[in-house]
Amino acid sequence: MALLEVTNLSHSFGGLQAVADFNLSLARGELVGLIGPNGAGKTTVFNLISGVYRPDGGRIIFAGQDITSWPSYRRMALGMSRTFQNIRLFKDMSVLDNVRLGAFSQYCSTFWQIVGRTAAFLEEERRRTQEALAMLARFGLERYAQTPARHLPYGEQRRLEIARALISRPQLLLLDEPAAGMNQAETLELVALLRQLQEEFHLTILLIEHHMGVVLNLCQRVLVLDFGSTIFAGAPEAAQAHPLVLEAYLGKEVEDDLVSDH
Repeated sequence: MALLEVTNLSHSFGGLQAVADFNLSLARGELVGLIGPNGAGKTTVFNLISGVYRPDGGRIIFAGQDITSWPSYRRMALGMSRTFQNIRLFKDMSVLDNVRLGAFSQYCSTFWQIVGRTAAFLEEERRRTQEALAMLARFGLERYAQTPARHLPYGEQRRLEIARALISRPQLLLLDEPAAGMNQAETLELVALLRQLQEEFHLTILLIEHHMGVVLNLCQRVLVLDFGSTIFAGAPEAAQAHPLVLEAYLGKEVEDDLVSDH
């Protein structure tokens, strides 16, 4: 059984159809890329899968349950987590508290245990803090634990957002342009880290990425969107030579860029 099954998903903004009959099946442990030119509908797909938007049509089955109408917090509790194209950190909170907040859906303490700050709640707080510190260490961010998130360099804010998404131990991780704003060295480190994390945490990953070097190095297969419709599904290498993909990316100029990025 697939971990995620998306069938005939559609969504419009007024008279503009952003996503049309989108289909996707993700097996456990897969790493799949969702690519396409700007405005193709990629982030809308992420927002539909993660519960930010409600679809106009179609179904979303995750971990064996129909979550089509579920709010985001229920999807997170079931084992889905994501990052955003525009970094969404609590920038006045410390780096440590940003990651600890990512584990909130996993807390076992009751409301009254939290309000009363019982021994059981304090023990859980201690354990969650240790888990957050360990996650920061994995991303090389432990030295920033008490630093407000806004003071981190851009590339490390990206890493912090991924660390926060991972602390809840998701089954499915949705990464929206994780390499955006990173230099080449940071991008290579990110690719190696994502490979390691996927194996260690048995993650299923769906990612949006414009950097074709990342896509080619990480993804087992890709789906290409254009004007809300899927125009290609298959191996990343095959996408580079597919005529509809090249046309969507505005032809020869982008074809040269794709090849040189390889």
